[in-house]
Amino acid sequence: MKIRAAIVYKPQDPYVIEEIDLAEPKANEVLVKIVASGVCHTDHMLGQGIMTPIHPVVLGHEGSGVVERVGESVTNFKSGDRVCMSFSFCNECYACATGRPYECEENRRLNFDGRAYDGTTRLTRDGLELSNFFNQSSFATYAVTHQNNLVHVPDDIDLRLTGPLGCGIQTGAGAVLNYMKPEPGSSLVVVGCGGVGMSALMAAKICGCSEIVAVDTVDSRLELALQLGATHTVNAKKLDTVASVMDITNGKGADYAVNTSGQGVTARPAFESLGLFGKLAVIGGGGEVTFNHMASRVIFGITEGQSIPRVFIPKLMDFYKRGLFPFDRLVDFYDFEDINTAAADSLSGKAIKPIVLMS
Repeated sequence: MKIRAAIVYKPQDPYVIEEIDLAEPKANEVLVKIVASGVCHTDHMLGQGIMTPIHPVVLGHEGSGVVERVGESVTNFKSGDRVCMSFSFCNECYACATGRPYECEENRRLNFDGRAYDGTTRLTRDGLELSNFFNQSSFATYAVTHQNNLVHVPDDIDLRLTGPLGCGIQTGAGAVLNYMKPEPGSSLVVVGCGGVGMSALMAAKICGCSEIVAVDTVDSRLELALQLGATHTVNAKKLDTVASVMDITNGKGADYAVNTSGQGVTARPAFESLGLFGKLAVIGGGGEVTFNHMASRVIFGITEGQSIPRVFIPKLMDFYKRGLFPFDRLVDFYDFEDINTAAADSLSGKAIKPIVLMS
């Protein structure tokens, strides 16, 4: 079928929206009419060639939409179902079999190598094969994805909002709710107040943390962090992060810290802000960094919030409906035709979580 998609032909190229061909879904696959898709820094990294070079490629991995039709062996979804899409996993390896699909042994191949489960692509333009992304490629009007990627969306939630739950939002919230599980009255520091960081601090509020310290370099983000649950803020351009956290915690140091910036330069102060027995969750790339004086503190790498999407994303939706997780406050909507503006605003920090609308 003919669809419209945003293509990145070469590293450093902008998105180009063109008509392409999308093949029919095969066994265990689902055709989804895309309503909206979040824009994530991971899209930028792959588009710029920083990650696996799979150009030309149709990016997008935070999609939401409506099931158009299903392939053979699909049992959990039917035409008309409202869905959002998350990461892809094999459901067969040791990690998947033990309830940890976020560490699937096929994670790299299924999400970043540009091909579907069977090693082919469903996307072509005039005979030229186009790579897919996260087995969904949601920067398009339609997508073919595996049923493992899909999560049902209830009728009482705006479908346009839900795509980012599948990656960035579940990553930040899951680092806190699934891994750290902070005790009520504990303290937590969030370094980097983008979509992932804001999701982490909202989760910390749900857990009942007494001190939630937001660290960033953009004052507007810090102001929003206070509205979403932070009890204190630190502008790292103006204040020393470690000294500020020590002052806030009366010299004890924080019980927990989350570094979401993807930079080693921020991972070290996040770690040094911890008190004895503290835990640091590192999300995304960190670059090279040296840690001294570990002293009964833990550093742990987080992938996709240690989430089982079909279990965790409905929990986040429930928190949202109850007014406990207002992730809609992070969102700015853009027309699909303005996807390059949305991407630029994401990179500059002007928009915390851009979402492009297909119609």
